[in-house]
Amino acid sequence: MVDKDEVTGQDVTELGADTSMADDSNIEGEIEDMDSMKDLYEQSFRNIQEGEVIRGRIVQISDDYVMVDIGYKSEGQISVHEFKDEKGVVQAAIGDDVDVLLEFHDDEDGTIHLSKEKAAKIKVWDDISRIYNEDGIIEGKVVSKVKGGLAVDIGVQAFLPGSQVDLRPVRNLEFLIGQTFPFKVLKYNKKRRNVVLSRRALLEKEREQMKSQTLANLEDGKVVEGIVKNITDYGVFVDLGGIDGLLHITDMSWGRVGHPSELFQIGDRIKVMVLSFDRDHERVSLGLKQLVADPWTRAESKYPIGTRVNGRVVSLTDYGAFVEIEEGVEGLIHVSEMSWTKKVRHPSKVLNVGDEVEAVVLSINPENKRISLGMKQLEPNPWDIIAQKYPVGTTIAGKIKNITDFGVFIGIDEGIDGLVHISDISWTKRVKHPSEVFRKNQEVQAIVLNIDKDNERFSLGIKQLEPDPWESIPERYPLGSVISGPITNVTDFGLFVELEEGIEGLVHVSEISKEKIKSPVGQYKTAERITAKVINISPKDRKIGLSIKKVEEQEERSNYDDYMNSAKAATSNLGELLKEELEAARANNPTPNDKS
Repeated sequence: MVDKDEVTGQDVTELGADTSMADDSNIEGEIEDMDSMKDLYEQSFRNIQEGEVIRGRIVQISDDYVMVDIGYKSEGQISVHEFKDEKGVVQAAIGDDVDVLLEFHDDEDGTIHLSKEKAAKIKVWDDISRIYNEDGIIEGKVVSKVKGGLAVDIGVQAFLPGSQVDLRPVRNLEFLIGQTFPFKVLKYNKKRRNVVLSRRALLEKEREQMKSQTLANLEDGKVVEGIVKNITDYGVFVDLGGIDGLLHITDMSWGRVGHPSELFQIGDRIKVMVLSFDRDHERVSLGLKQLVADPWTRAESKYPIGTRVNGRVVSLTDYGAFVEIEEGVEGLIHVSEMSWTKKVRHPSKVLNVGDEVEAVVLSINPENKRISLGMKQLEPNPWDIIAQKYPVGTTIAGKIKNITDFGVFIGIDEGIDGLVHISDISWTKRVKHPSEVFRKNQEVQAIVLNIDKDNERFSLGIKQLEPDPWESIPERYPLGSVISGPITNVTDFGLFVELEEGIEGLVHVSEISKEKIKSPVGQYKTAERITAKVINISPKDRKIGLSIKKVEEQEERSNYDDYMNSAKAATSNLGELLKEELEAARANNPTPNDKS
């Protein structure tokens, strides 16, 4: 049997094979050196203790184990599963250096059991201790959400409180899962395996460094770049580098912005202008629309009166629709400018938000940023044609489309109605409501009385189809004529008497009797017939004045005249009789004169 040296592996016999040729003293010295090296090598094995982390080199990889040379008599073995990634692929190669933990040494079979994972965990705690003491930074991956914060993998599981995630409270922590960040170790306890981290502490430190640099460069009017940090109803906060600036909603666009979220998302990088900077209070007001010219500065020349424009309906109100004809320039289409003929009560009956419309510029006021637009002006005004088609005095026919308290509307042309006012229905009848005379959809005739194009009013009359009976009143009821008719109304100031249908006269209280009467109420009744004399007529005012006492006076005078006439007749007859008798006597007894 050939003996081998445990250190060099050489045959012991070879060492002394040529002793005859070597000097005895040299041989003895070499043997002593070898014994010394052997003692040192064996001493190194004795220094490796169970539970110790040591560095080794991978020398062999099999299906079950990875063999690692740790400088011991034999290689140590590690389960191949400790080297597999999430996909099951072994992440190891022969020659790789690796830190391992000596779990235990089986003296019976000489097997050395190692663990890479346990060594890593022990090393992590050493790193945590060192980083904590040196106020250093450790990197970790957020793995899950836990009560009060997040779980972070830094080699061991650590806790990141919700208050330490960011500079501002983060409502949705889930979006951080899977991301890797640097952290500061706030505290740790190896025995309890407890580590508390902070990301906020690093961000605050970084922010302070950036803030001093940003403050030194900020000034009014300067264009800067920042990141959208927070979005509110009234604007967005932009991180300019250690200091936040407010971009108010009114300074985002020359146009209409419903909500800042329509334009921005958290994390957007944008360029803005510094509108004002309060260095003492570190307040910064920002503007985005100021980076481009105000479109109203050229609106008057771009949109002169009469120009046809296209735009999008952006909002509706009770009085009209606002139309954006370009970003930052809006015009108003008033309800009265939407149709020539239709009465638009609300713009939603014609338009909807988002509709693309065409309109005509009616007026423009750049100083007040107002443009008046019209839709109906795109078509000819039918009121210009209607005056030519139906001049005043024309008799028209149509259906009654609507009946109101004050009159009836007759359809003339499409969208144009003519109004017959209640006062133009009859010359004589007292119409309390048009429905007493007409019904809807009834065919009627009327005469055109007036066309007001400016106010879009078409006035018609029905009573004008017949002559005005009041024009012939002076002929039919001349002054001094006596009429008879029923009382239609008794008032304190007199009696109303019907001469004919629709024609009434007034007997004033002073014309009732020669005796002074305070009020005829109680002395006369409605429908009672009376006789009166016409004492005044005003066809223009449609008034006839009557008098009862004048009739009585006339009757008294007539009776007096009859009496006087009868007295004169009686005297005349007596004289004739005497004359006849005298002549008869003379005839019977003639005088000398008579004879001659």
